[in-house]
Amino acid sequence: MAAVDTVIDNIVEHIVNPIIGVVFALGFALFLWGVAAYIFQSGDENARENGRNHMLWGLAGMFIMVTVGGIIKFIQATLGL
Repeated sequence: MAAVDTVIDNIVEHIVNPIIGVVFALGFALFLWGVAAYIFQSGDENARENGRNHMLWGLAGMFIMVTVGGIIKFIQATLGL
């Protein structure tokens, strides 16, 4: 059973956690892109709407990644992994 725990810990540590970090960073970059589009293209209503959508999807991506990370930590703590 200890070998299974070690394998799961290695998978989470070396694969899942970096993926969560990268996707969170992409969501943050998308949010910042939306902020920039919203501010610098304030004269064009279509561009502002596009920037607003980027901000919304960036926030949604960050929220999902934080939630996934929390669920993984919860499962690890519950199962004692």
